[in-house]
Amino acid sequence: MKKVDILGVSFANVSPSEAVDTICGYLDSDSPHMVFTPNPEMVMLAQKDKEFKDILNDADMNIPDGIGIVYAAKIKKNPIKGRVTGYDTVQAVFDRIRDRDKTVYFFGGAPGVTDAAKENMERQHPGLKVVGCANGYFDEVREKEIIEDIKQKHPDLLLVGIGFPKQEKWIYNHAKELGFKAAIGVGGSFDIMSGSIKRAPDLFIKLGLEWFYRLITQPTRFVRMLQLPLFMLKVIFSK
Repeated sequence: MKKVDILGVSFANVSPSEAVDTICGYLDSDSPHMVFTPNPEMVMLAQKDKEFKDILNDADMNIPDGIGIVYAAKIKKNPIKGRVTGYDTVQAVFDRIRDRDKTVYFFGGAPGVTDAAKENMERQHPGLKVVGCANGYFDEVREKEIIEDIKQKHPDLLLVGIGFPKQEKWIYNHAKELGFKAAIGVGGSFDIMSGSIKRAPDLFIKLGLEWFYRLITQPTRFVRMLQLPLFMLKVIFSK
């Protein structure tokens, strides 16, 4: 697949449907694949954290989850096909595999969130097989239990939502032992799947203003959102 470099992080130049096709292809393979969803905040962190940048660039596919990535590619005069949101991609994959012999494991979120997400997703995607859940609050002992549970359940698709860069590093460090076909870093998606947090209205999503909706509904994200203008300035000056 064609790729676009944004501040040293390589993104797949794919449409939403192509991203789904690629992930479903991974699920039919015999080796583990890593799919990450970098946004501008993650790209900015990668400028300081070389390990994180190397892991992102070692992924089988980084999808441009963030309108800032789309704008950055235009500024670099190497446009990508459009924003590919992690949440929508996962939902589309669920639709594709719900009637197939493919299994999913949810790892992340607060206690009770992944269980609620499992219930909701299996209701919204009849036939979806979520074979295990584990919340994202764990110590060393609990982590070993989670790893053993994943290995025992042997899911085709592993979703990890324990926040970046922790989730990407965790997937990378355990990819060979867990036996999944594809793992995706999903951030806070379990909160939305469970219904504990509402996603932005469709109008905000279509206009690329999902970040603004999050800001006005979660003002505590203000400091994090300061990375967005800094990211755009860095892209402009790097050009």
